[in-house]
Amino acid sequence: EGYEEPTPIQRECIPHVLAGRDVLGCAQTGTGKTAAFALPMLQSFASKPIARGKRPIRALVLTPTRELAAQVAESFETYGRGLGLRVACIFGGVGQNPQVLALQRGVDVLVATPGRLLDLSSQGQVDFRQLEVFVLDEADRMLDMGFLPDVRRVIASLPRKRQTLLFSATMPKDIRELADRILIDPVHVAVTPIASTAEKIDQFVFFVSKGNKRALLGHVLRRPEMDRVLVFTRTKHGANRVVKELARDEIPALAIHGNKSQSARERALAQFKNGETRVLVATDIAARGLDVEGISHVVNFDLPEVAESYVHRIGRTARAGAGGTAYSFCDADEQPLLRAIEKLIRMKVTVVSDHPHAERFSAVVEPASQAQRGSPRGRNVREQPAQPKRGAGRRDIKPDRRAPAGPRTPAAPPAPAVPAAQGADGEAAAPRRRRRVFRPVRR
Repeated sequence: EGYEEPTPIQRECIPHVLAGRDVLGCAQTGTGKTAAFALPMLQSFASKPIARGKRPIRALVLTPTRELAAQVAESFETYGRGLGLRVACIFGGVGQNPQVLALQRGVDVLVATPGRLLDLSSQGQVDFRQLEVFVLDEADRMLDMGFLPDVRRVIASLPRKRQTLLFSATMPKDIRELADRILIDPVHVAVTPIASTAEKIDQFVFFVSKGNKRALLGHVLRRPEMDRVLVFTRTKHGANRVVKELARDEIPALAIHGNKSQSARERALAQFKNGETRVLVATDIAARGLDVEGISHVVNFDLPEVAESYVHRIGRTARAGAGGTAYSFCDADEQPLLRAIEKLIRMKVTVVSDHPHAERFSAVVEPASQAQRGSPRGRNVREQPAQPKRGAGRRDIKPDRRAPAGPRTPAAPPAPAVPAAQGADGEAAAPRRRRRVFRPVRR
């Protein structure tokens, strides 16, 4: 692979993995963490004789997406070339028969996504009784995608006596609690904390109205330095729309997201890697695990709802210490998201104002603005204006300006008695019609 010296995460992790210690690693993508656990695992397995007959699963690597699973499996195969070890990769979105056959032949290292692994496990195709090492990769993305319940089910099926390695770019509360339950006296390794964004990335923000974002993207992509560009959108439908708009501007682009078949995603990635397509439009989940060298620019067409995702996105253009540039388009409603990003990375993103679609927004965004646009998730998914949530006492909701505050009708004076035709709450009520009751007549 041309490695000359270990990266910081590799230098910290490899000795502890070789020693059989549990590891809790905090590292961003692109830091070389796959090799940090794969190389010592292969070294350990190679020093032991290969089992005769059907090989038991000795290592399980759990990843959140099929793209990342394929990348990790490919790394194991590359690093372990010549060792005679078998690597299998199982994930959803494709037929399971080839995966079942691979499991039946026996594998040493199994790389999997939670859903397909549980499916095959329920069919009796997976046996973890002789498992030695369990790796949970990108645990924070597992949390973001709602996979933690599945992860817990997988862990419950593993033997208690094992080595466990957990890697995550961020450490939210749920991940820390999970680590406390599954790790035994772990070694803590933190390399390049999430707040310290890759230092070699030049970051810029363009203030633009939502309706002019596509025109601005076309303008930016025509710059000669935009060699290999990864564009992020918040939704799958948004990615498709961007590709169509770019096609109208005679800028070829491809999209990868969850609605694309596995073969279509692989073709798009291959064309992007070999330079046939210089623009790839992706969602956060689809791009997870994307490892492409030479990405010159990352464009955040939509700002992410979670600030940590911004760091994951722009890190695609700074792989293994390389430099890069990140552009972010920010409309008026996304200003709170930009503030959250700047708070996380502890720096102000440079504003680019000399572009044809520049907008000037207020420097300070009132909390009410965010409340008026409703939940960011709801609006961005449905692409419709969201309504504020109901609830008295919310500080982020402005009072209704259409009518002065106060009771709608004057309070009625207390009455000594309330006739049957009046409301029982003491306020004047509209007179009711007397209900006619028909009784049977006895004859």
